[in-house]
Amino acid sequence: MGKENCTTVTEFILLGLTDAPELRVFLFMVFLMIYGVTVWGNLGMIALIHVSSRLHTPMYFFLSHLSFVDFCYSMTIVPKMLLHILNEDKAISFLGCNVQFYLFCTCVVTEVFLLAVMAYDRFVAICNPLLYMVTMSRNLCVELVSGCYLGGTMCSLIHLCLALKIQFYRSNMIDHFFCDLPPLLSLACSDVSMNELLLYIVTSFNEITTIVIILTSYLFILITILRMRSTEGRRKAFSTCASHLTAIIVFHGTILFTYCRPSSGNSTNTDKVATVFYTVVNPMLNPLIYSLRNKDVKEALRKVVRSKISS
Repeated sequence: MGKENCTTVTEFILLGLTDAPELRVFLFMVFLMIYGVTVWGNLGMIALIHVSSRLHTPMYFFLSHLSFVDFCYSMTIVPKMLLHILNEDKAISFLGCNVQFYLFCTCVVTEVFLLAVMAYDRFVAICNPLLYMVTMSRNLCVELVSGCYLGGTMCSLIHLCLALKIQFYRSNMIDHFFCDLPPLLSLACSDVSMNELLLYIVTSFNEITTIVIILTSYLFILITILRMRSTEGRRKAFSTCASHLTAIIVFHGTILFTYCRPSSGNSTNTDKVATVFYTVVNPMLNPLIYSLRNKDVKEALRKVVRSKISS
C-alpha cells in the first residue's frame, strides 16, 4: 500500500450489518426487541437474586455477575448499532471507537472466565455437596469474581495499547457494526502482525484454559451423576448443569468461530453474523436459559410476585 494513501483518522465510519435500505426498519425492530429483553432480563435476574434469600448461594452470586456483564456489553454495542441502523450518519470518533472496543473486550473476556468459574462451582456442588458452602466461601467467591474482572481488564488493556500505536490507516470505513479489533487492524497501514499474533495467542490461551477447566469439571460431574443411585438425584443434577452447558456452547462456539480460525477474504459477512450471536443474542439468551430451565429461579420469582400482589 502506497504511503500516499495512508492518513491519520479522527473518526471511523461503521458500515453496519447491511447497506440494504429496505431492511433497516426490520433490523431496527428486531434488535430493539432483543435489546429490551436483554436489559429487562438481566436487570431482573440481578434484582431477583438480590431480593430472594433462596438465591443467596455461590451459584447465583456468580449468575448475578454474569447478568451484569451481559448487560454491560449489550449497553456498549447495541444502542450505537440501533442509532446507526436508522441514521445516515454512521460515524464514531477515534476515541469512542477505542473505548467501545476496550469495554466490549473487557466484558467478553470476563464472561469467558466467569463461565469457567461457574463450571467449577457446579463441580464442587455436585461432587462435594456436604462441603459446598464451606469450600465456596463468600471470600473465595469474591476473589474468583474479582479475578475474572481483573483478567478481562488486563487482556483488553494489552490489545488497546497495541492498537493505539497504529498511527496511519488506509481508510476510516470499518466493515462491521461495532469497533472490533480484526476489522480495525485490516485498515492499518503499518505492520500489525504482532497485534494479530497476540490476539490469536491471548484468545486461544483463554479459550483453551477455560474450556479445559469446564470439560474437566463436567467430566467429574458426569462420573458423579452416573454413580448416583437415585433417579431423582440424577435428574436434578442434570437439570442444574443443563442451563450452564447451553450458555457455554452458544458463547464459546461463536468466540472460537470468530477469533480462532484462519482468516478468509470472504468471511466478513459470516463474521458479522457470528458476532451478532455473542454480542447481541447471547446476552438475551442467558437470563432466559437460567430462568426457564431453573426451578429455584422460577419458584423465587413466584414468591416475589405473590408477595407484591398480596401487599
